[in-house]
Amino acid sequence: MPKAEGIRTITSNRKAFHEYFVEERFETGIVLHGTEVKSLRAGTVNLKEAFCHVKDGELFAQGMHISPYEKGNIFNKDPLRPKKLLMHKREIARLYGKVKQDGYALIPLSLYFKGSLVKVELGLCKGKKLHDKRDSEAQKDARREMDRSIKEHNR
Repeated sequence: MPKAEGIRTITSNRKAFHEYFVEERFETGIVLHGTEVKSLRAGTVNLKEAFCHVKDGELFAQGMHISPYEKGNIFNKDPLRPKKLLMHKREIARLYGKVKQDGYALIPLSLYFKGSLVKVELGLCKGKKLHDKRDSEAQKDARREMDRSIKEHNR
């Protein structure tokens, strides 16, 4: 996601990058209630187990845990309720076709404020096998080791 003016990241789903290959990324809006937005401003959200599905032509995020707002008594909603994501019907239909045919999954990658609006970065992902995870981990370790040696050499 590019760093632009007015964009403030709330959280990102690092587990998704370990478990999946991200093929495409999409920006979606999300339907929230007042106390949920206040809770997001406090940064109390968890995307680890989140995934998306299409139901009746609408896109929903399941498993996204937004903790109840501390000062919001009766107006707090269920933290694990399905949250509706906002995309054009044509895009939803295309994603639904990919998910059903090709074995892809729709995974929320990050949550951020764009101005005063909350946006979800959604990824069209394909699952990694165990050997793919090992390869990714080895590449990450090698990159980290190279950076460390360059840093020591430049001292």
